[in-house]
Amino acid sequence: MLARIHSYILKGIDAASCEVEVDFDPRGLEKQSVVGLPDAAVKESLERVQAAVVNTGYAYPVGRVLINLAPADVRKEGPVFDLPIAVGLLITQGIIKADPDQRPSPRNALIAGELALDGRLRPIRGAIALAERAKRQGMNAVIVPAFNAPEAALVEDIDVFGCGTLAQVVGLLNGQLDLEPTPTPDIASLIKNTTAPIDFAQIKGQESVKRAMVIAAAGGHNIVMLGPAGTGKTMMAKALPGILPPLTPEQALEITRIYSSAGLLEPGSGMISVRPVRTPHHTASAPAIVGGGMVPRPGEISLAHHGVLFLDELPEFPRGVLETLRQPMEDHVVTIARAHGSVRFPADFMLVAAMNPTPRGDVAPGQVGQREMERYLSRISGPLLDRVDIHIEAPAVSFRELSTAPTGTSTKDMKDQITKALSTMHDRSQQGVTNARLSGKSLDKAAVLDDSAMQLLGHAMNELGLSARAYDKIRRLARTIADLDESQAVTTDHVAEAIQYRLLDRRL
Repeated sequence: MLARIHSYILKGIDAASCEVEVDFDPRGLEKQSVVGLPDAAVKESLERVQAAVVNTGYAYPVGRVLINLAPADVRKEGPVFDLPIAVGLLITQGIIKADPDQRPSPRNALIAGELALDGRLRPIRGAIALAERAKRQGMNAVIVPAFNAPEAALVEDIDVFGCGTLAQVVGLLNGQLDLEPTPTPDIASLIKNTTAPIDFAQIKGQESVKRAMVIAAAGGHNIVMLGPAGTGKTMMAKALPGILPPLTPEQALEITRIYSSAGLLEPGSGMISVRPVRTPHHTASAPAIVGGGMVPRPGEISLAHHGVLFLDELPEFPRGVLETLRQPMEDHVVTIARAHGSVRFPADFMLVAAMNPTPRGDVAPGQVGQREMERYLSRISGPLLDRVDIHIEAPAVSFRELSTAPTGTSTKDMKDQITKALSTMHDRSQQGVTNARLSGKSLDKAAVLDDSAMQLLGHAMNELGLSARAYDKIRRLARTIADLDESQAVTTDHVAEAIQYRLLDRRL
């Protein structure tokens, strides 16, 4: 007897369809085999499935069992095929009635799940992608482990049934278990109920850096902070999400899909409702940052999609690792190529970096200290710094500032400024695009400089030896500064402030 079950293959953060065919011949020699380019985890699934079926109280077929995973030319990995294989085997035994009028039915549902030996269902990766694949295939339901039901339910117009055991799946498919689909959550409400982890008011001094943070958050600009150890650079980076604009429902769904495919979504959590902040250690490898592996998985830059990638102690990262950031910072996607194909991961992140002037954290007086600082900063290439919009110095905080009560700018004050500027940007672009993401033509229309502003910019480029990319970055920054000032025109003052944020261009 032959049974066909619909499942999926996770390719990057997307799902491709996979048909699990189970053929059982009671007259053949007792043998079990899986074909269709399975990896070790898939081959081992037969042992898990047999134990789960028997321990749940059902009979396991005795005879020749052949399982084919189609398409046969695509490699299959992971334990997601445990549940569809078990369902197929039980259909061949007549334990599950493949009634096409039943809702859900094996014919109109995508099924995936890992089985424990006692029949419990364990969570899988990519449940959102599975639900989206089911919707595109015209299926009306998905059956997943109960842990994955909240995330799969984020996809509208598809019934999501979360089951805890194999016995529940059998009862559901036979119409013996009255299980309601998991309701689709109110994504907008989940996003709204978020709070900032750190208030900028807790950070004493550093008002100039806070101003730079406002500009960076408003326009989506990359920023690097340079200063001695212990000046609050890391704390300001951690406080940054509190002033970033809230996620849109579409962005939240995309981020959740990335984390789900990477297996980093907490079981039962449903959705990521805040902008992610990733803080990889400086010993991280290039595949860990950019993504990779035999079967490509997203790296830190993709996990920071629509959020912040914070690189502390920037010069301590291997230069080769830092250079891999250059293309994703421009294109906002990363392509991982392998012999069997390539996978594209989204990587629209905001880079925030912090660095000390020297390895010991401060600068010694005189020419010796200057040379030491220049050697340390030279670990970062000019082309990478060219792609960072804002270079700001975080000076040492005086004892007087440390010993007094915090009186500086708060997160609420900064967020109010940013909200007004974002409203102006969105009205101008009509697509919700920040100044850092404007196309060249849109920037030419939005950041028109008068003669005096253009003369100042030309003088700065000649004196500082700025590149064409720096010219573009300065105009984008000046446009954001003008939006924060609620000014339609980009004036000389706006350009002058933007030029001041090219600090490291003057040092390297």
